[in-house]
Order: sequence, then structure tokens, then C-alpha cells
Amino acid sequence: MGLGKSASEVEPPEFGAAADGDADRNMILGKRFFVTPSDSVAIIAANAVQAIPYFTSGLKGVARSMPTSAALDVVAKNLNLKFFEVPTGWKFFGNLMDAGLCSICGEESFGTGSDHIREKDGIWAVLAWLSILAYKNKDSLGGNKKLVTVEDIVRQHWATYGRHYYTRYDYENVDAGAAKDLMANLVKIQSSLSDVNKIIKEVQPDVSPVVNADEFEYKDPVDGSISKHQGIRYFFKDGSRLVFRLSGTGSEGATIRVYIEQYEKDPTKTGRDSQDALAPLVDVALKLSKMQEFTGRSAPTVIT
Repeated sequence: MGLGKSASEVEPPEFGAAADGDADRNMILGKRFFVTPSDSVAIIAANAVQAIPYFTSGLKGVARSMPTSAALDVVAKNLNLKFFEVPTGWKFFGNLMDAGLCSICGEESFGTGSDHIREKDGIWAVLAWLSILAYKNKDSLGGNKKLVTVEDIVRQHWATYGRHYYTRYDYENVDAGAAKDLMANLVKIQSSLSDVNKIIKEVQPDVSPVVNADEFEYKDPVDGSISKHQGIRYFFKDGSRLVFRLSGTGSEGATIRVYIEQYEKDPTKTGRDSQDALAPLVDVALKLSKMQEFTGRSAPTVIT
């Protein structure tokens, strides 16, 4: 959730932003405070009409990639907005924007955009956040009132919509055959959710039960194309979610990505350390997938 405390006597700025080389991806920071990409797009959407002049007339709709947390879903439901969940790949957002169905979209891999351009735009995302900060502080400028910070905005959002604790585990260069076997087993066990829940109770008794599971398939509402095998999903009664995706199954090995999302709507519990809050669900994900048995890996290559 937060950034590590520094021994430096110099206080960090209240707002920070970063981008990759071509600035299509972005990262938003407060003072020792990291904003996840999933939260960022949800907060932009929640404040767009009031804070960003381009959206004064309203939003056409919002969209996220399937592995991205459901924070945007909750905003869309509360604001009665059209909502789309698409496979990973910006082309799916592009189709929606070209058809006038989507105003704001984002993905967990630090891509955020709007229909002012058909691509992700990191500079736009930073300007959107600056516009939100300006709007939230419009009554504080020139006075003695405490400025509303990035952290204040995020925590208020959590208090309103709940918090989606979120992390991604990447297992890189896994044997392609083993990776395919792991994914096939995850599909197989979806046929009996009672058996799935028995495993969960044995691993972490306090974790909410699974109420639905599927393999994500998307029919594009614009061109009618169908994208199959886009990820394996487990939905929990409390709104939490596990997603497993496979990529790069060539001769060099495969990458298994595990997305772990814990939803918390109790305002008194939205300030926990992210890894602490996610630990039980991480344990469930690794045991349910038999990650070590199939891959021989006792730890991920990268944790995001």
C-alpha cells in the first residue's frame, strides 16, 4: 500500500508520477503512497465528470482488461455506467472507443486511457490526476485549510466503494508442458465447486467460498469476434477473485500469471498492508493450482 519510510530528512513531494520510455504507461504516487493501476482508473472514472472538463457531459462507458481488479466495476455499478470487461490487449478498448461505447479504460499493467486517442496515454493519466487534485482542493487554495492529498483521495474512494487488495505473481520460463497441465487441471476442477471449496477450507478456513468459476471468453460487441481461453477465473462469495493466465508457450518456456484480488468493503479494514490482507488468498491460489507440484517453483519470479 505505502512506500517505505526513508531515512532522509528531506520530505518527498505530495504528488509523483512515472512513465515508461514512450509514456504510454504511467504510475501515480502520493507522499510515500503508491496508487495501483486498478485503483487509478477507478478513481479517474469516479471523479471524471466533476473534475475533468473533457467529460463534463458525462461518460459513454468504462472498460478494463479481465485481469485488472474489479474496482472499476463497483464504480460503474454505483454511477450506472456502461461497463465492459475485455481480454488483455489494447485493441479491444480501441474497438469500444471507435464505436462510441467507452470513455475511460485501463489495465493492471499500468496502462490508462480515454477516447481522446485510441491508445493508452500515460501523460493523459497524470494530467487527469492533477485535474482531480485541483478539483478536490478548489476550496483550499489561498487559505489555511489542509490540502487534500493523493492518499486522502484514495482512502476516501475506498471508504465509498470498498478496497480491492490486489497483487500479481508471475512464474516465468516455466516448462510449457507443465504450464499447460496446470491450466488444464484448473479447468477440470471447476466442474465441482464443492471439491474446490473443500480444498479451500483445508488450506484457509476463513476464506470465503467460491460461488462461480469459468474460463473467460469474450464476444466483441462491435465486430462480433470471439476470443476464447483468455484466463481461468474463480469468483468468491465476498467479491474476491483469482485469475490464472498463460502466455508465451513457445520453445523458450511459458509464463504463468496469477492475479489475486481480495475485496474489502468494511471501511475499518481498508487500511491494512496489502500483502498481509492477501496472504490467505495467495495461499489458496498456490494450493488450488498445485503450483509447486506442476512447475517445481517454490516462489514466483516477480511479484507486482
